[in-house]
Amino acid sequence: MNGSSSSDDQARPDSLHADASEQEIGDSGDQQSPTSGSKPVPKQNSEISSAAIPTHHVVLFFGLAAVGGIADLWTKQSIFQWRGLPGQRDIWWIVEDYFGIETAVNIGAVFGLGAGKGLFFAAFSVIAAVGILVWLFKFRAAASLWLTWALGMITGGIIGNLYDRLGLWWQAGYPLEWQSGVRDWILFRIEGVPFFDPWPNFNIADSLLVVGACMLMYQSFFPGKEAE
Repeated sequence: MNGSSSSDDQARPDSLHADASEQEIGDSGDQQSPTSGSKPVPKQNSEISSAAIPTHHVVLFFGLAAVGGIADLWTKQSIFQWRGLPGQRDIWWIVEDYFGIETAVNIGAVFGLGAGKGLFFAAFSVIAAVGILVWLFKFRAAASLWLTWALGMITGGIIGNLYDRLGLWWQAGYPLEWQSGVRDWILFRIEGVPFFDPWPNFNIADSLLVVGACMLMYQSFFPGKEAE
């Protein structure tokens, strides 16, 4: 009995040593497998989200918004002083029968739709302007020069038409429905062509809104092309 137990005692250290060696090999394999099978996590997204917006993009945006709004309001004021209220004078043609100046007041939105909803459109304009600022500076759309141009022009158009929507140009004695109407003065038409005979009168702000919206559409259909 004593001999067998001593032989067992001698065998156990060897088996324990073998088990420990196998465990070390297994542990080392477990430690190597994640590094060999895993891929490094790309840091591009975090770098882009934390990238600084170029200062000249910020200046460009606010410059476009300010110049666009001022140009629209100045031309409205000047044209209405020169040509009078709608219906007071005939069309002043620049290109006979195609392009001219005629004062008008739009009490709706595009193509006169939504007549009498001026305060609704004013509220929508404010929301749109806030959304543009959030998109530009919180979500860093201002890092793109193309988007900065587009949204700067749209904001300038919003400023010009919002001024009119709030009735800041309206005076006592004007028709009450004009109080939330937008002053228009650019006339363009092509006689006999649907939708262009006549095309609704528009202004500088409308032009800025359309050009900016077209730039956004182009960028959405052809992402990355604007940088070429």
